[in-house]
Amino acid sequence: MPMADLESFIARWSAGEGGRERANYALFLSEVCDVLDVPRPDQASHEASLNAYAFERTVTFREPDGATARGRIDLYKRGSFVLEAKQSRRPGTEKAEQSSLFDPEPEESAARGRRTASRAWDILMLNARRQAEDYAKALPVSEGWPPFLIVCDVGHCFEIYADFTGQGKNYAQFPDRQGFRIYLKELRQEEIRERLRLIWLDPQKLDPTKIAAKATREVAERLAKVFKRLEDKKYDPETVALFLMRCLFTMFAEDVELLPKDSFREILKRCKDNAITTQADASK
Repeated sequence: MPMADLESFIARWSAGEGGRERANYALFLSEVCDVLDVPRPDQASHEASLNAYAFERTVTFREPDGATARGRIDLYKRGSFVLEAKQSRRPGTEKAEQSSLFDPEPEESAARGRRTASRAWDILMLNARRQAEDYAKALPVSEGWPPFLIVCDVGHCFEIYADFTGQGKNYAQFPDRQGFRIYLKELRQEEIRERLRLIWLDPQKLDPTKIAAKATREVAERLAKVFKRLEDKKYDPETVALFLMRCLFTMFAEDVELLPKDSFREILKRCKDNAITTQADASK
């Protein structure tokens, strides 16, 4: 989506009271799909099992006593997410005066009387998260647990939870406590849009264990190449192994901030400079 269209989308949904009505959640989410450059939901079928990507997906809740009840998922994408949409009230609107369910964004000052409102909003979102998890639990076993739960405050923000185990027992804030809540204006960031795009199209690419495994393989392959090149130059294998171990420790120490950022790059630069100096001395 062109940046001008994105700005128009953010301004329109952030502005008026009418654009924040929950009745408009389907339109809002359809336009979010346009922003993310992903397909809009399909037309719903009377047969629930055919609704792999649709609004108002029907599920059946089964109670221990055998009783059943019907529910509808606001937006469902098989193998990707269950999304529950809610509506808070923003300060300054007519309905906000009748409700405390609005959320002061981080950069806004906490005026008197706002703390209770914020807690009420947190409760609204937490209840919506539990509702999304109940819907995920009610899905047919054959469809499995979706890796993501999304709670949407229409026209305002998204909260993202993930569980890649396929067991639905540990949906946690994703990617972490600081970044799980995405405000509408943050859609200006390509990184944020790409994260949401992957949740829609290829959620398993966001699995931290797979990302770590891929990174580990890449590092192992690179170190193997370095070892081979140094071995070909007749360096002592034990010395090379010790050098590579130190490289790994340095990278780890830098990642956990035991060493300053770019320490490993500086070490490699010094090694390269020393190697050039040694070759120059040997040629004299």
